[in-house]
Amino acid sequence: MKIALAADHAGFALKEKLCASLAAAGYEIADFGTDSAESCDYPDFAGRAAREVAQGRADRAILVCSTGIGMAMAANKVAGVRAAPAQSDDEVRFTREHNDANVLTLGAKYLDENRALQLIRIFLDTEFAGGRHARRVAKIAQLERH
Repeated sequence: MKIALAADHAGFALKEKLCASLAAAGYEIADFGTDSAESCDYPDFAGRAAREVAQGRADRAILVCSTGIGMAMAANKVAGVRAAPAQSDDEVRFTREHNDANVLTLGAKYLDENRALQLIRIFLDTEFAGGRHARRVAKIAQLERH
């Protein structure tokens, strides 16, 4: 599985740790920056990683900023992306099972590396449930066209 990974300055340190851990676990990682803790604009990095998912060059993306909210807002502007900020096991599981989220956004302010990796494992291992949820996800795609 190929994962696009990106962060802004607030998420840089956590992104670096996640990149190393996920690569060691056998995932193919595409790192879209940032490359330092110097102040930067999160939409630049969210957009790059989100487009990789939307264009099928990455299976999923993980984006990190201070809260996860800004990255989610930016990523969701890319057609075909369903990004969700999440901090609990249930939020992550349901966003995959019910919403077929393809981008997970995390808040470095609230998560350490171990907790972030737990959430990422759930995100990567949980399958979309389909069924009635597929109809709802299809309606999300229709909103992108209007």
